[in-house]
Amino acid sequence: MATLKVLMFPFLAYGHISPYLNVAKKLADRGFLIYFCSTPINLKSTINKIPEKYADSIQLIELHLPELPELPPHYHTTNGLPPNLNHILQKALKMSEPNFSKILQNLKPDLVIYDILQQWAKRVANEQNIPAVKLITSGAAVFSYFFNFLKNPGVEFPFPAIYLRKIEQVRLSEMVAKSNKEKEPDDGDLLADGNMQIMLMSTSRTIEAKYIDYCTELTNWKVVPVGPPVQDPITNDADDMELIYWLGTKDENSTVFVSFGSEYFLSKEDMEEVAFGLELSNVNFIWVARFPKGEEKNLEDALPKGFLERIGERGRVLDKFAPQPRILNHPSIGGFISHCGWNSTMESIDFGVPIVAMPMHLDQPMNARLIVELGVAVEIVRDDDGKIHREEIAETLKGVITGKTGENLRAKVRDISKNLKSIRDEEIDAAAQELIQLCRNSNK
Repeated sequence: MATLKVLMFPFLAYGHISPYLNVAKKLADRGFLIYFCSTPINLKSTINKIPEKYADSIQLIELHLPELPELPPHYHTTNGLPPNLNHILQKALKMSEPNFSKILQNLKPDLVIYDILQQWAKRVANEQNIPAVKLITSGAAVFSYFFNFLKNPGVEFPFPAIYLRKIEQVRLSEMVAKSNKEKEPDDGDLLADGNMQIMLMSTSRTIEAKYIDYCTELTNWKVVPVGPPVQDPITNDADDMELIYWLGTKDENSTVFVSFGSEYFLSKEDMEEVAFGLELSNVNFIWVARFPKGEEKNLEDALPKGFLERIGERGRVLDKFAPQPRILNHPSIGGFISHCGWNSTMESIDFGVPIVAMPMHLDQPMNARLIVELGVAVEIVRDDDGKIHREEIAETLKGVITGKTGENLRAKVRDISKNLKSIRDEEIDAAAQELIQLCRNSNK
């Protein structure tokens, strides 16, 4: 069979582009030709994440969105996008349908892999007789929880470990109401029966076997895991090297990495509690403390008065991206305070690092409950007003870095990491076979 040409079309958020790129590399390794389609601003930051060896097998394809006065091209991404423009970005993306259609006519791919947030892409592909498969960038526990919540309102989720607290339920209901209001008639039905077509998912049976099976049963889509989204731990940046050198001066498992992802930011109160929690805990740390675009602050001013002096050489606070995979992969790291976005959660497990979960919203609370169930995390629980407390943060950190809790979590997470790595090639091989079969069948 000739080389399969696959066009991949992730949503315009880094948290979606990153797992799509991860799968693109794995498919390219197996002889597929990948057209990776996104907006120019997103592709610009994607280029340096594609190693030289993929120069021919992963081609970047620019999708131009229509020029809307309130959405200049540098806003054709969710990264740094003011929240009030989110809806406009979705609208512009949908208006780019004719451009997307032209791209398909020109490239004539054998298959389109599209994001669930762009259901219309399937219709456009099918109109040109191109099969389309979605790749879900969350895990199966979360996906089936949401699906059950929407499709069977009032029916309890059958796995008690995955649940939402009061305040989280309220937020979820608000979010669902808002998205229903913004839905357009031809957006495609998310809950449509899949009559056992395949749906790829960024997860592995090692961690989510029962949820993958339940997800298939609930949705009637055949869920095919492609493995967790994990990036290679490489960095050549001089600043990064300095940080890695500093990390090398610390004892094994003695340091905690603190980061809340690329698009979530702590409130002023949360930031204070985390700072005092780190200070009281006496553990070493690297803290990525970032601010929304346009609201950048001087770190001195954003942190409690005198914090940086009191911490001295025990910690590093950065206000820019840090090479997360490289840090998590470092022997000195003994824990990760995380918002529990799926990509970060999976990276931490893959690198064998226990997690201190501090979820905020969306899928994060369910991810947190899943990793607690797996025995690789402890959660900092917000009170009824949604607040976190420095004393609990400090105690939890001490337990994870120096206590028995940490030893147990570390043993468990390393065990799971080993199993993940052993099944990795097998899972993606099986997924690649499914895709080849699908293309064969649709050519008949």
